[in-house]
Amino acid sequence: MTEIRVIKHEAVPGCGSFEVQFSDGRSSRYYYWDDLPVPHLNPDAVDSRKALEKAQAFARIEQDKLDQA
Repeated sequence: MTEIRVIKHEAVPGCGSFEVQFSDGRSSRYYYWDDLPVPHLNPDAVDSRKALEKAQAFARIEQDKLDQA
């Protein structure tokens, strides 16, 4: 059975990513976030709460696909 995990990465305090990782070898998907009170280092970054919500929603969708197969 494939396991799907959401892993928090925080390379610099206040910004990083959430990785949706698959145990079956599929490529991970990353959701970047930035909570710093300055212009974002990554223009695609959102705040950590929104990035976590997006990562968890994606993981649920992928898990549902696996459960239906």
